[in-house]
Amino acid sequence: MTRKKKKKRSNKIQNLNNSILKILKADKNKSYNYKQIAGKLGVNDASSRNQIIKILHKLKAKQEIEEVDRGKFKAIISTDYHTGFIEVNSKETGYVICDDFDEDIFIASNNLNKALDGDEVELYVFKRRKRGRLEGEITQIIKRAKSEFVGVIQINKNFAFVIPDSPKMYADVFVPINKTKKAEDGYKVLVKIEEWPDKADSPIGRVIDVLGKPGEHNTEIHSILAEYGLPYEFPPNVEDYANKIDTSITADEIKKRRDMRKDLTFTIDPKDAKDFDDALSFKVLENGNYEIGIHIADVSHYLKEGTILDDEAYDRATSVYLVDRVVPMLPEILSNNACSLRPHEEKYTFSAVFELNDKAELKGQWFGRTVTYSDARFAYEEAQEIIETGANTISKEISLTGESYQADQNIADAVLKLDKLAKILRAKRMRSGAISFDKVEVKFNLDDNNNPTGVFFKTSKDANKLIEEFMLLANRKVAEFIGKQNPKKTFIYRIHDEPDDQKLADLKNIVSRFGYKVNFKDRKSTTASLNELLKDVAGKKEQNLVDTLAIRTMSKAEYSVHNIGHYGLAFSYYSHFTSPIRRYPDVMAHRLLQRYIDGQKSANEEQYEERCNHSSKMEYLATKAERDSIKYMQVKFMQDHKDEEFEGVISGVTDWGIYVEIIKNKCEGMVRIRDIKDDYYTFDQQQYALVGDASKTMYQLGDEVVVKVKQADLVRKHLDFILIGKKEGDQ
Repeated sequence: MTRKKKKKRSNKIQNLNNSILKILKADKNKSYNYKQIAGKLGVNDASSRNQIIKILHKLKAKQEIEEVDRGKFKAIISTDYHTGFIEVNSKETGYVICDDFDEDIFIASNNLNKALDGDEVELYVFKRRKRGRLEGEITQIIKRAKSEFVGVIQINKNFAFVIPDSPKMYADVFVPINKTKKAEDGYKVLVKIEEWPDKADSPIGRVIDVLGKPGEHNTEIHSILAEYGLPYEFPPNVEDYANKIDTSITADEIKKRRDMRKDLTFTIDPKDAKDFDDALSFKVLENGNYEIGIHIADVSHYLKEGTILDDEAYDRATSVYLVDRVVPMLPEILSNNACSLRPHEEKYTFSAVFELNDKAELKGQWFGRTVTYSDARFAYEEAQEIIETGANTISKEISLTGESYQADQNIADAVLKLDKLAKILRAKRMRSGAISFDKVEVKFNLDDNNNPTGVFFKTSKDANKLIEEFMLLANRKVAEFIGKQNPKKTFIYRIHDEPDDQKLADLKNIVSRFGYKVNFKDRKSTTASLNELLKDVAGKKEQNLVDTLAIRTMSKAEYSVHNIGHYGLAFSYYSHFTSPIRRYPDVMAHRLLQRYIDGQKSANEEQYEERCNHSSKMEYLATKAERDSIKYMQVKFMQDHKDEEFEGVISGVTDWGIYVEIIKNKCEGMVRIRDIKDDYYTFDQQQYALVGDASKTMYQLGDEVVVKVKQADLVRKHLDFILIGKKEGDQ
């Protein structure tokens, strides 16, 4: 290894221009002479000093630096330099997203200058376009996006290297042998970059966690979490603190709350749910209207600000839902016990109570802390059977216990009435311009060893939509209650901006190939067209592709104290109030709501905006981890189906191949262009197609094809397919 050999003196310092600019720009107000720069670079020979002097005068001639005193130089603040965030791709090139330009700036591999995916960077944008696009060079790394990476360690005698899993991390990490944490050769580890010297090709780091043998289930799941900086266990001191919390229901505390224990109350959740953070109560009033309570676990009663438990919950900001497990925001003593609205137990709750008439018109509302008692627990399937049959007997096949279950007639009547009101609320929302995204969710049947034995699709039925509408009602009305107060009060809003015009244009172009027409002229026509499109594709081969593309046109929903409304839901005010067990923003919303009910002054806006930004970031990382875990399980599932042929839909076309989504199980893989042997194919960007030079055979986005598994790589979470050909009748 050259690191251990005696270094040869180099006649030429590599990347000297950039190194000098970096030194001068690190402190733009300070000037340096050639000796000071040589000292910073760690060189003291005459050849190096002469090179520095030459480069200083070249940079001065190019007006990139100025000589402020004889032999002393400083950086020129130039409008040619910009800041932004870089996205690195697997080809070791990148794009910088910069507010100063309407388009992304391409960065060639030789101009990355050690910038990594997600970093905040300074860049110089070349004055002339190259290959029809703006290009630039990274001149300074302002802030690293991350310093920890998952990879496989290769142990040598005196050193080690970690080969990162992510194709976006283009540099291997050098690890001194005394910083490997005794990891075995070939094991997966989490490595932390500690420095990246100017002259080094590789960053230098240390192993901070040994994750296990590649390909093993727990190793891969823990690797997914570690890649995004997400925890997979609670620190012992946090668990210990949580276990010592008094979770008893006391008479003194009940006196401080509205007692709703006698109101008919029940939960409706997934069959395999472990925590129940919301319940509905139902009562017919003397005037014929209905009093409906949306009762949410009062997490803030137990989660006190300034405690190690609250710090941990804030850091996590969200629970993470992977294919085989939930990584909770709160320890089990709270998430599955004290704060879970389990049947036949009294619980502290925070409630939004509404009076509605038969037309689902709001006649009154109340917000505050309550104590409730859940009379029954339903799975969505059980509630759905009541809705579909109008009966109160739940069949053995779909009951929680596996036995026929006689629901209380009052509860069955309540479910039916709530379903009718929910449908009215939903219809009003859709007329106001809400968009109906009911994307199919891929789920797996797992055996005792977490091996996938089958794939099924989760769809939203009336019972799911019943709960959704009343949760939306609570979230909207809580946000309105605070948002319309004068003077203005700081609050946590869930905001969603209007869709991107270019992405809408791209969607229009793609769906037209399937024969669908859309009109994106204004907001009203856009929402109407999107809803019609989503309705038309339901159940068709292209549904998942179109659903995914439609969702991608949307802006990303996020948290903020600055309310701009929620485009997708068509709400002027919207918050997250209904899931404090699994979302920290809901905890903050509870605290702020109680604060204002108590008549206290507005909270610090800047502080809460910072917390919103953190929560949005953690939600994004959790979503990426969830997607990776699904991809991992899809690859694992397909390992056992290598000899089968599958019908699929071309879901993406690139210059290196086509992506195919299998219709039967929604697993997506790639057919590499080099593996299509019957012709020489080239990418036609205008037609979203690969076209054969001789045969003119076209493989176009949306075409149905037949594929076979070539390789199922668990470590890379990647499927490679062999293309058998077009589906019969689709030639």
